[in-house]
Amino acid sequence: MFGPFERMVAFRYLRARRQEGFISVIAIFSLLGIALGVATLIIVMSVMNGFRAELLGRILGLNGHLGVYGVAGPLPDYDPLADRIRKVPDVVKVVPLVEGQVMASAGGRASGALVRGQTIEDLKSGAVGQHLRAGSVDDLQDDGVLIGTRLAMKLGLRLGDDITLISPQGNPTPFGTMPRIKAFRVAGLFELGMSEYDSSLIFTAMPIAQTFFRVPEAVTSLEVFVDDPDSVRRTTHELSAIIGGEARIIDWQQANSSFFNAIQVERNVMFLILTLIIIVAAFNIISSMIMLVKDKGRDIAILRTMGATRGMVLRIFILAGASIGIVGTLSGFVLGIAFCANIETIRQFIQNLTGTQLFDPTIYFLSQLPAKVDPSEVAAVVGMALALSFLATIYPSWRAARLDPVEALRYE
Repeated sequence: MFGPFERMVAFRYLRARRQEGFISVIAIFSLLGIALGVATLIIVMSVMNGFRAELLGRILGLNGHLGVYGVAGPLPDYDPLADRIRKVPDVVKVVPLVEGQVMASAGGRASGALVRGQTIEDLKSGAVGQHLRAGSVDDLQDDGVLIGTRLAMKLGLRLGDDITLISPQGNPTPFGTMPRIKAFRVAGLFELGMSEYDSSLIFTAMPIAQTFFRVPEAVTSLEVFVDDPDSVRRTTHELSAIIGGEARIIDWQQANSSFFNAIQVERNVMFLILTLIIIVAAFNIISSMIMLVKDKGRDIAILRTMGATRGMVLRIFILAGASIGIVGTLSGFVLGIAFCANIETIRQFIQNLTGTQLFDPTIYFLSQLPAKVDPSEVAAVVGMALALSFLATIYPSWRAARLDPVEALRYE
């Protein structure tokens, strides 16, 4: 498309002489603007993808993809129902669960918590058993509980200490309802890596939880794990046909819809805002090219008189302007990918340099800054930057091709 003569002239115009230094400075800033815009977009989109993937992995690693709840209270006869659910092709595992809110206290300190009772086998094979920092799941038989490391720090507890749980579902007495209080032994400490879970969850064996919450031979829900969490709606329809009106079904998308919708909205807004950086850089390309055309009016007229066609002049200035966009886009691509690959190291370096905490795990629920590069999104960002850079060269190049040699050389 571009001949040797056109490439030579285009690159010669990009190497401005001393009197054309201002044009070269604008071109350099245009290149830097596109590079920073592309790199920032790639970094922000990757961090948002990593944030969503990490949260989704931690939430779905602990909670089921589907929750089956009783219509009006606990599920009393849950074993036959669980067997029917396990026969659905996409279902991987069904976990019976007893769950209830409590107030946990120790040593004069107190904190709200959520108690979960599961079978020993399910606890060993689940996320909690894989993230134990101390103790053992087998020690839960004798009124033992597993608590998160952050909850242990908050209450000042260590392995083997006693923790008192107070349930709002109290015991009726002649003097009114008295809250149910029971002391348990800390049999293990877990760290799931998500601050909210590590500071508010308590796990115990199923019989202990059934006794404490007074749901003998019953569970509060069945957690269902499936092959593909993204196609959970299809599994929901299949389970609805099997269960009928015996229970309610809530999938993870419904349970966390507001949370993940907020992440998606924030991601879209950030994409729109950061795209403006690339658009501004594209306008800088237009201004620098228009100034270049104005400055090279006499040269263009001479080229035309020597036999250069309008198409050749058009291609010369398109190549000159597009080169700025291409180099800037490729530089931004390399910078963005390199930043994402070393984002945690860079975060630690900046924190040590400034002495400030850039990423608080108690706010963002994660212990480190995640980044997940999506090739399709990176391709879209690079393609958008190249397209804007190319479009920015069309009008100045058209003006250069339309230049009348007679008018340009009239007063020379």
